[in-house]
Amino acid sequence: MDSELNEGEVTTTAERRATTGLVMCGGEGTRLRPAVGDTEKPLVEIDGEPMIDRVVAALQASSLTTVAAGVSPATPETAAHLTEIDGVDCIETAGDGYVADLNEAVGRLTTPVVTVVADLPLVAADHVDRAAATAGEKSLTVCVPVSLTTALGVSAETTTEHDGTTVVPTGLNVVGSEDGQTAVWEDSRLAFNVNRPGDIDAVERWVDRRDRTNQ
Repeated sequence: MDSELNEGEVTTTAERRATTGLVMCGGEGTRLRPAVGDTEKPLVEIDGEPMIDRVVAALQASSLTTVAAGVSPATPETAAHLTEIDGVDCIETAGDGYVADLNEAVGRLTTPVVTVVADLPLVAADHVDRAAATAGEKSLTVCVPVSLTTALGVSAETTTEHDGTTVVPTGLNVVGSEDGQTAVWEDSRLAFNVNRPGDIDAVERWVDRRDRTNQ
């Protein structure tokens, strides 16, 4: 079943936890261009809705009270689009790469901060709240097993080992204190990190099957 807790994973609300969410949407998205042309990656539609809108909606539906978006010179149309969404504070970054831009954006916010990449279109409010509760004041990296991405037909750009299992970072994290943890969640929705043309096809198929099942 999706979204099962790891053995030993503990959620906490007693200590300070994130109240701010940051969606990172400043990347160039070059690997996706064969399928989308000049469309900026965050504006690529999944099931008829731009990915950035889906991620922002998840953050705004969560318990977080502030939502920010990190944009860059590579995503001017995304920045303009975000100005039309109420309650989103845009942070202009230099566009020096994901890690540099993330550090720049987080540096303007109060940590801990829940961070989400714009190309995680099926992330939901329950994922955001679970990450914030699990992390507390600490940092958290949320991963899925690589076996899940393989089964779903999704690319795995980066893999790592955790407790003897090969896992894939999802792009959902919490930036808090230096000492953090890794959580591995068996949740198909978090496996769809859209980086390549085939990933669009895979997530569209999954959404279509889900919708037909729920009819």
